[in-house]
Amino acid sequence: MTSTPVIDVARLNLSYGDFHAVKDLSFQVEKGELYALLGTNGAGKTSTLEAIEGHRRATSGTVRVFGQSPRDRRAVRPRMGIMLQESGFSPDLTVRESVRLIGKLSQREDRVERVLSIVDLTHKAGTQVSQLSGGEKRRLDFATAVYGKPELIFLDEPTTGLDIQSRDALWDAVDKLREDGSTIVLTTHYLEEAQQRADRIGLMHKGTFHREGTVAELTQTLPATIRFALPAPAPALPLPLPLQATRANDGQFLIETFGLQKDLHTLLGWAHANAVELRELQAGPTRLDDVFRSIDRD
Repeated sequence: MTSTPVIDVARLNLSYGDFHAVKDLSFQVEKGELYALLGTNGAGKTSTLEAIEGHRRATSGTVRVFGQSPRDRRAVRPRMGIMLQESGFSPDLTVRESVRLIGKLSQREDRVERVLSIVDLTHKAGTQVSQLSGGEKRRLDFATAVYGKPELIFLDEPTTGLDIQSRDALWDAVDKLREDGSTIVLTTHYLEEAQQRADRIGLMHKGTFHREGTVAELTQTLPATIRFALPAPAPALPLPLPLQATRANDGQFLIETFGLQKDLHTLLGWAHANAVELRELQAGPTRLDDVFRSIDRD
């Protein structure tokens, strides 16, 4: 980690007329991190990213990228790669021409052949953008974002429309970029991608952070769960369960706990001692999507 964060957002406010989209938001992203910025619809994450990328001026507060204003495009833009949800490439340009154009506009140096090989588009180099499939266009978006191995890369819904092989290849390329020192900012609706890959997550709601931290820190705010069913016909109720449980309409039992290992051991011991079969037994920590669903309940 460096003493100067790659991204430093301090008390950022963004307003559109009377609508306050982002409210006193502060966070930092350190060199080499994969930071996931997630949020509910209308949470303000797109406005936040536009301010960090230099596309939008803050109403108040400060944004620094590499210690400088992102509005200073000469200083910041050559060090930054951006993969938008929709690229807007000219349909008449070829794949090769599109990559080369973005390289010139961003003032980054690279070989077109190298980046096309990363995304398996070498055989499409001479094809016009208008002739590409949706998945091929997403791979082209990624190729232009990583052209020149930028130090900071924004990936906005990077795997939408990709098949499983293309997703794996994209994440392999991201892993390689991180090994080379690049910092990644990810936005995605595929929460499992953020859970598996993010070093830290900022979860936005109504213009500010609902929570921020590692996946473990976020998921530990909610109890782990143990679910199971009993064989039919079930023993008479109330069951002498050793732990407090609720019973759903489908007959399954749910135990919520902040001591998963201890309580699972207790439950299994009870089942063994009473010759009770726990069917469809599932136990595990809260997932990121559970944290996401809890936002409106907090």
